[in-house]
Amino acid sequence: MDWRNMEGDGDVNVEAGFPGDSAAAKIQERLQKRHQMRTADAERRREVKESHAVAEEKGEYFYSAFNAERASIEELLTSCAGADAAAVAQRLEEATAKTLQLQRFLNDSTLFLTQYDLRQAQAALQKLQTSLAEIREECLPKKKFAFRARTKAADKASASDASSPDAATPTDSGSRVDGSAASEQCGSSNMDSVRLTKTAEEIQKQDVLLSHLTNCKVRLLGSPSTLHLKHIDGCEILCGPVTSSVFVDQCRNSILAFPCQQLRTHNTTDTQVYLHVTSRAIIEDCRGVSFAPFSWSYPTLDEDFAVSGLDRDRNNWNQVDDFNWLAAGTPSPNWTVIPEADRKTNWEP
Repeated sequence: MDWRNMEGDGDVNVEAGFPGDSAAAKIQERLQKRHQMRTADAERRREVKESHAVAEEKGEYFYSAFNAERASIEELLTSCAGADAAAVAQRLEEATAKTLQLQRFLNDSTLFLTQYDLRQAQAALQKLQTSLAEIREECLPKKKFAFRARTKAADKASASDASSPDAATPTDSGSRVDGSAASEQCGSSNMDSVRLTKTAEEIQKQDVLLSHLTNCKVRLLGSPSTLHLKHIDGCEILCGPVTSSVFVDQCRNSILAFPCQQLRTHNTTDTQVYLHVTSRAIIEDCRGVSFAPFSWSYPTLDEDFAVSGLDRDRNNWNQVDDFNWLAAGTPSPNWTVIPEADRKTNWEP
C-alpha cells in the first residue's frame, strides 16, 4: 500500500473540501435572499396597507369635522331669517369667521384627499360662501365702493393745468363674481386703457371685484378679503396679500401678481401668474397659464402680510392642480413654470 498516495489524496481533500459543500452554500444563499425578498415585500405591503388605513382614517375624520362645521354654519345662516339687524350682523360675522376656518381646514387637508373628494369639499365650501354673501346682501345692504379711474387724457390735462379737476369715472361692479359678495366691496368694470390704484385704507379687509377690463394697469395696495377677476384682457393686475381666495375667470393675455391662501382659475389663456399661495393653486379649462414666485413689492407689503395672516414661509406657487388633467405621473400641458430668465423683475409703480 502506497501511504504517500493516500497522504497526497488527503491533502487534496482538505484543501478542496467536500464536493457538495459549494452547491449547498449556494442553495443556502439563494434561500436566504429569497427569504429576505419575501420579508421586504411583506413589509412593503404592510406599510402600504397601513398608509391606506391612515389615509382612510384621516379622510373619515376630515369629512366628519368638515360636515359638522358646515352644518353649524348653515344653522347660523338659517337663524338670520326674521332676526333684527344687530343679531343678523353678529351671526354673519360669526359665520364668516367659521367659513374662513373651514377653508383653512380644507387647505391643510388637500395632501390626503382625492381629487374627487377635494372638488366635492370645495363645491360645498363655495356654496356656503355664496349663501353667506346673498344673506348679507339681502339683510345688510351697504353702499358699494368704486374705483376712481384716471384716463390718460385726464392725466395729461391735469399736468398742463393744475387747477383743472381730475377726470374720474366712478364705476360700481354691481354684479357678483363667482357668486360671492361681501358687506363691503370695492371694484371697477367696463374700462379700457386706464390706470387704477387703491390704497390700503381703501381696500383693507374688503372684497375687490374687477370685471371687463382691457389693457388696464391695476395696483391694489393693502390686504383685501378676496379678489375676483373676470373678463380681463391684456391687463397687468398687482395686488397685496389676499386674506382668503382669489378667483380668476375669463382672463387672457395678462400678467397677475398676488399672495393668497387659495387660487382658483377658470377659462384663462396665455396669462402669467406671479404667485404666493399657501395651499395649492387650481386651474380648470385653462391653457397657456404660467407661474412664477410672487415678486412685486411696495413699501407697506410687510404690514399687509401681517394683516392678511398668510404664512410668508409657505409658498406652493408651483404646486398646481389641473382639474382637466388627472393623469397620474404626467405633467399637465395646460400650465408651465416661467423660466427664471424670462421672469418679470422690474415692476412699474
